[in-house]
Amino acid sequence: MDTEALKKYSALHPKPAGLTLQYGTAGFRTKAERLDHIMFRMGLLAVLRSKAVASTIGIMVTASHNPEEDNGVKLVDPLGEMLNPSWEEYATQLANAEEQELQTIISEICQKAGVNQHKDASVFIGRDTRPSSEKLSQSAIDGISVLGGQYHDYGLVTTPQLHYMVCCQNTRGQYGKATLEGYYEKLSKAFTELIKKSSSSGESQRHLKIDCANGIGALKLSEMEPYFPKEVQIHLYNDGTKEKLNHLCGADFVKVHQKPPRGLDMKPNERCCSFDGDADRIVYYYKDATDRFHLIDGDKIATLISIFLKELLAKVGQTLEMAVVQTAYANGSATRYLEQTLKVPVHCVKTGVKHLHHKAQEFDVGVYFEANGHGTVLFSKAAETKIRQLAKEEKDDEKREAAEVLENMIDLINQTVGDAISDMLVIEAILALKGLTVQQWDVIYTDLPNRLLKVQVADRRVIDTTDAERRAVTPPGLQEKIDGLVKKYSQSRAFVRPSGTEDVVRIYAEAETQEAADALAHEVSLAVYHLAGGRGAPPQP
Repeated sequence: MDTEALKKYSALHPKPAGLTLQYGTAGFRTKAERLDHIMFRMGLLAVLRSKAVASTIGIMVTASHNPEEDNGVKLVDPLGEMLNPSWEEYATQLANAEEQELQTIISEICQKAGVNQHKDASVFIGRDTRPSSEKLSQSAIDGISVLGGQYHDYGLVTTPQLHYMVCCQNTRGQYGKATLEGYYEKLSKAFTELIKKSSSSGESQRHLKIDCANGIGALKLSEMEPYFPKEVQIHLYNDGTKEKLNHLCGADFVKVHQKPPRGLDMKPNERCCSFDGDADRIVYYYKDATDRFHLIDGDKIATLISIFLKELLAKVGQTLEMAVVQTAYANGSATRYLEQTLKVPVHCVKTGVKHLHHKAQEFDVGVYFEANGHGTVLFSKAAETKIRQLAKEEKDDEKREAAEVLENMIDLINQTVGDAISDMLVIEAILALKGLTVQQWDVIYTDLPNRLLKVQVADRRVIDTTDAERRAVTPPGLQEKIDGLVKKYSQSRAFVRPSGTEDVVRIYAEAETQEAADALAHEVSLAVYHLAGGRGAPPQP
């Protein structure tokens, strides 16, 4: 390690005095002007991680659905997954180190993680469309270069595209070609094959309106459009040419406010969807004939995909184990439908994509989505091999055709991470193959009315939870209080959990009617305020 070069470059990316940041599920995120030193240091860390695992590592510069003036950075592990938790600790240490400690901390990480400094390092870097992203990605490149790492700068890409590239590179092309063309070709080929099999193809064009959150999704969809079959017509809105990223639009806005984004004109019964700022989340929606807005969130997306995959798995006649993974935020109606009607096992895990992804890896076919629209499907190596073999060799026509559809599904789904473009194509293919309208999809089950609230507390750590965050262990008496409140309402449940980023406690309640859900959420928020050290005025109904 060239200590002089490290000193010199580190001084060009100084850490603001008194700033401490924590690497969480979303990596680092804050106001863009506070991130220069973080980017430089994540460049350093990516090189160390690459040497430790002898593989290419990804750096994605994005703050996803946050406002345009924020930015952030996430590291991507070799198979396109999120950074290993022990390295999240190293990221936090390195980010918060004073300049004169950098050298020592790098040496400590090398020692603890068994990094061979003489190995080669390779890093892929990508960024979203924020005004600050280009300069910040240059700071990361400075960090990579100081420690002698090789890098490939993909420039503007969606977050899932960068995850995909990293996976392709480290599987030596088995997962696909590590280029944008490779991504577009693999997905569009699988999609075209699926659309060909739909009985409705040819007769009518399938129209879809897409709100791109004024982000990277618009750029990449326009690049990909020439690859789509002519039966599919996409119409892009909030494409970033006029308005600010994520402002009054995008998947997060639509999900939270339960209303259409600005800048998208909806006619009754038109299929519409929204991406978030870095295109790793998607939600669908439509307006009915009475002008009422209907949201189709991650739970309903997971249900549609599960229905489709379950039918195909039954047809191929293999004993492949399929399961759905949810968090406590999943609507009770979705869970009930999956378990009781569809007879698919459902597992609940802590909030955070990494927990869902990890659990989904335990099954032959693991479907996971968060209610916010982030999710994907994972196929075990054994399941994939079996399906591809049946698609090639099965003599029985029905079984072979079902296997071919499954094989195209495997190629269409981005298994590294939730991907709005890939998920959109999966949904469009399923709706076409099953001949379903957006309304028919929506009425598979009816969501229980629910309410999300938050309460400011002095210290979020006073709340500790168990049972995948569905029950509070501390403070004493809180869970008993919640249990008592829940008993008052029909088909109800409620839970509380500390925020991962700020001193607030998040509250979720659902019940048979919206009035009941609102009342329950309010009563639980009062219980939290009184028992968990609420700040400011008590919550008002």
